[in-house]
Amino acid sequence: MRNPRDSMISVGFAAFRATGLHRLMAPWTRGRGAILMFHHVRPAGREAFNPNGLLEITPDFLTGVIWLVRQRGFEIIGMDEAVTRINRPKQPGEKPFAVLTFDDGYWDNRDFALPVLQALKAPFTLFITTGFADRSARLWWRELEAVIRGQDRIVLEGSTGPVSQACRTDSEKAQAFTRAYWWLRRRPEPQMLDIIAGLCHRAGVDSEKLVASACMDWPAIEAISRDPLCTIGVHTLTHPMLARHDPARVRHEMAESRRLIEAHTGRPALHFSYPVGDPASAGEREFALAKSLGFSSAVTTRPGMVLDGHRDRLASLPRLSVNGKWQSLAMVDVLLSGAPFALLNRGRPA
Repeated sequence: MRNPRDSMISVGFAAFRATGLHRLMAPWTRGRGAILMFHHVRPAGREAFNPNGLLEITPDFLTGVIWLVRQRGFEIIGMDEAVTRINRPKQPGEKPFAVLTFDDGYWDNRDFALPVLQALKAPFTLFITTGFADRSARLWWRELEAVIRGQDRIVLEGSTGPVSQACRTDSEKAQAFTRAYWWLRRRPEPQMLDIIAGLCHRAGVDSEKLVASACMDWPAIEAISRDPLCTIGVHTLTHPMLARHDPARVRHEMAESRRLIEAHTGRPALHFSYPVGDPASAGEREFALAKSLGFSSAVTTRPGMVLDGHRDRLASLPRLSVNGKWQSLAMVDVLLSGAPFALLNRGRPA
């Protein structure tokens, strides 16, 4: 059952598609360009219970997105070139740009996205969480999914008593995941991780194996970094919600992950991506820290186009999420126009 927010978004997108208003607005609302955000790229699975499916698209859909981006007049470029363009006035005849970014560092980025990107000669940026590469960090959202998939009931121990929910059927599992996910997100992050670790222990879920099966190791990252289309960016050591931690921890997460990436790839790592990246996970303090550490750019998950005003906000660039929830080229077309964000943000940078 779709939640009210998703229903409202669907109605809004349908209105744009029905009227074609976004196409008329695009020359004035798409700004300098767009930074697209992806996570998993892999063939569609058959699992009815797939709560993290919103993070994945198919290789065919990625192909369609790249063709659509170019058809709409965007030039696909790397993050270095995007920063150069943002920092100078738009040149006569210059096309809007698109940057393709992939967060976390999954095997399927290499196995399924890379062949598409190479075939279409599309530059891309991989934002790597170094703890996933060396198996020291946790994919806690995948852990929660694995626990619920293998259980008939999940019990969360809170300060006001246990929260229990049946998860026998696929429908119950989906409801249990949504309830547990947001219940956990409201806790301090160390407490959240401890609770999930306890669930994994009781359910026999191996956290390290989950990471190893999902995420590239260092040899794979080093190999893909040598592709001339590829830029490697920084996505912290352990994928924390940075705004919840003290400045010393945040600085260490940013700086040490950058050092490790540069040591493994032999190239400067100039661009940063905030884990989770919403206002509750990355704010002005984190933007200032990224700037102070010398990153050329840093991207959020706040939706919007890149505008001239982002010249002064290179440490808080918006992105367009291309995900499984809205796996529709018609919806991507509306997003690329910038029209929804012009109306929501009244022309101000996101």
